[in-house]
Amino acid sequence: MAVNADFAGRSYPPSGPYLVDAAMLAAFASAVGSQDPVHTSAEAAQAAGYRDVIAPPTFAVTIAQQCDAVFVQDPEAGIDYSRVVHGEQRFVHHRPITAGDSVVGTLTVDSVREAGGHAMVTTRTELTTEDGEALCTSTSTIVIRGGE
Repeated sequence: MAVNADFAGRSYPPSGPYLVDAAMLAAFASAVGSQDPVHTSAEAAQAAGYRDVIAPPTFAVTIAQQCDAVFVQDPEAGIDYSRVVHGEQRFVHHRPITAGDSVVGTLTVDSVREAGGHAMVTTRTELTTEDGEALCTSTSTIVIRGGE
C-alpha cells in the first residue's frame, strides 16, 4: 500500500504527558557526549538561571518520535515501517525542556509527497507543557522507500 497523501494537513490529538526527570536528561546527555553540567547538575543549572537540569537540545526527539508513532502506526496512513529511513530533523526551541516538565505533543502531518518512487513525509510536533507553555517545535522528514 502506498502512503496515503490525504493525511497531509491532518493533526492528531495531543499525546502524553511525558514526564521528564533529571536522571533521564543525564542519561541522554551522556549518550550524546554532552559534558555541560547544566544537563546533569541541578546546582550548575540553577547557577545558570534554570530551575533544574535542562535537556540537551536534541532530547526533544525522544518525545517527538513517540508522538510520530501515532501517525506511523495508523493503518490508514499506509506506512510500512520496515521501509522507513529518517531523512531530516529540525528543532526550534522556545525554552529548554527542564527536569520536572510534563510534556504534551501535538503532531501535524505537514506534507506527503512522492519523489523518485519513494514517499517523503514531513511532520511537525509542537511540544508544550501540560499548561500550554511552548517548549519546542520539532520537524521531521521521513522517507518511505518504494517497492523492490
